[in-house]
Amino acid sequence: MMTDDSSFSRPAPAIDCAGLTRRFDTATALDRVDVTLAGGQFSVLLGPSGCGKSTLLRLIAGLDWPTEGGIRIGGRDVSGLPPVDRELSMVFQSYALFPHLDVASNILFGLSVRRVGKAEQASRLDKVARMMGLETLLARKPNELSGGQQQRVALARAVISERPICLMDEPLSNLDAKLRAEMRVELREIQQRLGLTVVYVTHDQVEAMTMADRIVVMNAGRVEQVGTPREIYATPASAFVARFIGTPPMNLVPLADLSAAGALPGLEPGVLTRLGSDGLAGLRPEDMTRSATGLPVRFVSEEYLGADRLVTVRAGASTLILRLPAAAEPLPESFHLTWPAGALHLFDAVTGRQLAGLTPEPAAGEGSLVATS
Repeated sequence: MMTDDSSFSRPAPAIDCAGLTRRFDTATALDRVDVTLAGGQFSVLLGPSGCGKSTLLRLIAGLDWPTEGGIRIGGRDVSGLPPVDRELSMVFQSYALFPHLDVASNILFGLSVRRVGKAEQASRLDKVARMMGLETLLARKPNELSGGQQQRVALARAVISERPICLMDEPLSNLDAKLRAEMRVELREIQQRLGLTVVYVTHDQVEAMTMADRIVVMNAGRVEQVGTPREIYATPASAFVARFIGTPPMNLVPLADLSAAGALPGLEPGVLTRLGSDGLAGLRPEDMTRSATGLPVRFVSEEYLGADRLVTVRAGASTLILRLPAAAEPLPESFHLTWPAGALHLFDAVTGRQLAGLTPEPAAGEGSLVATS
């Protein structure tokens, strides 16, 4: 485990990407990406496979070159610089440890290549080994280590470089669930203790929601939304974000189908006339509760999850999933659902963007979840 050694101190540069585009012969991996990753924060690039997040990371690292656009780190244009001149370190999914070298030599490899003095190497190794809980493992080879220990060695190699930026490409994907949970906590502690600017790539929303200061949600080579985990969850900017974030994700159904089933609490009069068939209604499973009046639904099935249960219901032609406490009373065959003011999200069915100003503001004392486009 890590010690409380907090003697590292370094600047925390921001990373500015402007109009980044990366085209290949048969596809466009990034399409005019504009995003700023704040200095000293843990930023997560989140999205499904093929969304462009790893391509963006490689462009920041200097392992690939943009077709168009530029990158500035700490205000300095690094678009044409090789990785060694960008003042950053990187942790790979595969750990990239040298099997013939012991742990100490793996950690010190970068310093050796840079010809850092032996005394300085020894001082940094002692500090980092204590921080990462590797003091007793320095003479071992990688094949003698567990997956979690190998991950710590890879992290130690990045930390010992004392670079202010650390890029991480799905570094926990090879670990089992228990180790992933433990390493999430440790990674976050390291980042905060050292004041690192971390850019972390993952397709796992749990990693993003539990570790990030800010999340960059990507889809099809573009940025869908940038915000804190709370902002991303509570006010998704698009139907894609609403579907991608949440377990289970937000219910998204055609507004016309849902309204045909009955009354929709929180819907401003005239919205259906204005939107016609081009609206999607979004509701989080935990925001819906049983009530005496509201949207009439029919019970379909339920799934027991311990503390909660997920209930599938039908509202007219649409299917909804709601999350209820496991101890809640059994549901009848037919009942009604309601939800708080501001919990109903509306999206354009064509563009997928969140629609603003179409749901009423909550009453005094209630929190608003109404987003802007």
